[in-house]
Amino acid sequence: MDAPALGAAPAVPRSRLAVLLGPVVIPFVVARVVVLGALGVAHLVISRGHPSAAEVFRVHQGLLAWDAGFYDSIARFGYAPFGHQALRFFPLFPLAARALAVVPGVGDGAAVVILANLGALVGTVLLVALVRRETGDEALARRSAWLLCLAPPAFSLVLGYAEGLLLVCTTACFLCLRPAAGRRPSWWWAAAFGYAGALTRPLGVLLVAPVAIEGLRRWRAARGPERAGMLAALVAPVDGLCTYLGWSAAVDGDFWLPARVQTSAGHHGGLSDPFRTLFDDAKGALHHHLGTALHVPWVLLVIVVLVFVWRRLPAAYGAFATAVVLVALSGSNLDSFERYAMSAFPLVIVGAMALASRRVERLVLALSAAGLFAYALLAFLNVMVP
Repeated sequence: MDAPALGAAPAVPRSRLAVLLGPVVIPFVVARVVVLGALGVAHLVISRGHPSAAEVFRVHQGLLAWDAGFYDSIARFGYAPFGHQALRFFPLFPLAARALAVVPGVGDGAAVVILANLGALVGTVLLVALVRRETGDEALARRSAWLLCLAPPAFSLVLGYAEGLLLVCTTACFLCLRPAAGRRPSWWWAAAFGYAGALTRPLGVLLVAPVAIEGLRRWRAARGPERAGMLAALVAPVDGLCTYLGWSAAVDGDFWLPARVQTSAGHHGGLSDPFRTLFDDAKGALHHHLGTALHVPWVLLVIVVLVFVWRRLPAAYGAFATAVVLVALSGSNLDSFERYAMSAFPLVIVGAMALASRRVERLVLALSAAGLFAYALLAFLNVMVP
């Protein structure tokens, strides 16, 4: 072994926390600067123009705009004062925000925003850890963090939305299902994260798909206790969903009420022909419905990237991403499609794989940051549904 150079400082090993946070902190902060900048511009627009009452209301909501306002209200007062419309918001996120608001000086609104951004930070750290484990490619892990933070729909990770907490549950579940070489999956932890994911957002129940694939792959080599853990992990997301629906049945006398509210015409809508939905939204550009027309190129991009998810990543990733995209496309409208699709985090990993060229990476990330600013501004000005 060569001796260290005379006078050279000895290498200081980085702490585990520094290794985890290193690729994440800068893109995380940049994304929040961009979104807060968009909010500042939105305030400037309404102060110098002739805004509608809806635009003024949305801008003054700030980071509690749109669905974040519902989460804030549920955290403060529970579901009862807001009728059936509030039931489409699953309970784990507002319950966690209410618990955080117990801290002196932290109100319910602040707790919702803090929890959303803390979830986004931890979820991004877990995504980086997952990419490192699967590929061993440090540069890819770094690009994945940047792309997740700066993708135009990622402004919802800055607002008081539950997507950050869902990202924690999904990435943690995958880390449990796909351990490092030579180690066994942590099925019971995967069950815990699957249960929590389904209590956070309806999309959390789709973790059943990757659990089933990984379980089938390992079933023959497993023994009794491990098989019990596999079955627990498989049913946990369904149990999480049924826990909330069971509460709805006990309180409102209707097991399926939250699902019916979510699939009503004013929200995601019921099952419909996705090609017809795409055609109708594309026509929105001809009628100056910018918010609906913007969904169409995203749908096409997501479908292309989804093909490469199946080609470049293990089947569990493809199954989960496909399930999320199918649910996002299943409604009678494409409102919030980009936000739903971003919950399919394997799309981000494959997108980052396409940025191997440094020049392409810089160009795409610059365009993404501009898109993040534009989408956040449109949402704050009540033009587009996040």
